[in-house]
Amino acid sequence: MTALWTSFAVALGIGLLIGLERERSKGEGPTRRPAGIRTFALASILGAVAFHLGGTVLLAVALAGVIGLTATSYIRGHETDHGLTTELGLLAMPLLGALAMVSPLLAAALAAAVAVVFAAKAPLHGFVKGALTDAEVKDGLMFAIATLVIWPLVPDRQMGPFNAINPHNVWLLVILMLAIGAAGHAATRLLGARYGLPVAGLAAGFISSTATIGSMAARVVKDPASMGPAVAGAAFSTCATFLQMAVLLFTISQATLVAMAPMLVAGTLVAIAYALVFAMRASASRDIQDGEPGRAFSLGPALGLAAMMAVMLVVSAAMKDWFGEAGVIAGAAVAGIVDTHSAGIAVASLVATSGLSADAAIAPILAAMTTNAAAKIVMAISLGTRGFALRIVPGVVISMLAAWTVAAVMLKWG
Repeated sequence: MTALWTSFAVALGIGLLIGLERERSKGEGPTRRPAGIRTFALASILGAVAFHLGGTVLLAVALAGVIGLTATSYIRGHETDHGLTTELGLLAMPLLGALAMVSPLLAAALAAAVAVVFAAKAPLHGFVKGALTDAEVKDGLMFAIATLVIWPLVPDRQMGPFNAINPHNVWLLVILMLAIGAAGHAATRLLGARYGLPVAGLAAGFISSTATIGSMAARVVKDPASMGPAVAGAAFSTCATFLQMAVLLFTISQATLVAMAPMLVAGTLVAIAYALVFAMRASASRDIQDGEPGRAFSLGPALGLAAMMAVMLVVSAAMKDWFGEAGVIAGAAVAGIVDTHSAGIAVASLVATSGLSADAAIAPILAAMTTNAAAKIVMAISLGTRGFALRIVPGVVISMLAAWTVAAVMLKWG
C-alpha cells in the first residue's frame, strides 16, 4: 500500500509541477490559453488510475479521451495561439502518470525535464534564432550525421594492408577532431579568440592532443589572425598529454608513476612555459579581432587527419611485419604513433603484474610519447601553415627533450 500511494503521489506531483509552469504562462482574460495546473494534474492522475485499473488497454482509452479534448481545445483557440507546446505537454501527462506507477523515479525525472523545456522557452528561442548562425546549424547537423549515422555503420574490425586499419576507430578520430573544432569555436564565441582557444586546447588535449593540434592547424589556415591563440591552444594540449599520462599511471601502477614522475614533471613544465609565452602574446596583442562567427569546424582537415593516421598505421604494421619488434620498447613506440596513453597503460600493466620493473618501464613509455610527438609534428606540418608549424614544432620537441634529458641524467647518476 505504501508503494502504491507513493506512485500515485508522484503522478500527482508530476501534474502539479508541469501544470504550475503552464498556469504561470497561459495568460489572463479572454485570450488566456487552456490547460493550467488543475488540468495537468488531473490528466496525470487519470493516466495513473487508468493504468492501475486496466493496464495498457484502459490507459489507451484514457489517452484517446485526452487527445480528443486537447484537439477540441486547439481548434477553438488556434486563431489566437498557433503553438502546440501546451497541447503536446498535456498529451504526455497520462503517459507520465502511468509511468509513475511502474518507475516513479524515471517519471519524476522526465517530468522535471519537460518542465525545464517549458520554462526555457525564451532562452531557447533566443539561442536558436539569435545566437546560432546558419553555418553553425549546418555544422551541428553534419556532426550529428557523422556521429549518429555514419559511425555506427562503419565496420569495427581490423582490415586493409597488414590487417592494420580499424575503420571504426579511424572514423572516431574524425569525430574527435570535429568535436574539438566545435569546442574551440564555442570557447571563442564565449571568451574571444585570445582566451577561448587556449582554454579549449587544454581541455581538448585530454581527449586527443594529436587531433587538437590538427584542429588548431586547420583553424589557422582558415583564420590566419588566430595564429597566436591557436598555437597556445595546441601547446596547452601537449601539457595535457603529460598530465593525463600521470593520472593513468597513478591508476594502473603507482610504482611506474614514481619512476616516471621526474620526466613527466619536466615535460609538463616546459610545455606550460612554452604555451604561456604564446598565450600572453595573444592576450597582449591588439591585432586579434573577434570577427563574425564562422564555421564551427572543417570536415576536410578532419578527413585528412584520419587518412594520414590510417597511412601511419599501415606503415607501422608493415615495419613490424618486416623487421619484427625489438622488445617492449619497439612495440610501445609503434603503438604510441596512434595513442601514447594506451601504450603507457600497457607498459604500466606489465609493471603491475611484475612482468617488468618500474625503472625498465621508463624507456618504453618515453618511446611511445616520442613517436606520438612525431605524429603531432606531422599533423602540424601537413594540416597547418608554415608559420604555425614553425611555432608549435619547437614546443613539442623541447618538451620531449626535457623528459629524455631528465631520464638520461637519472640513468647516469643512478
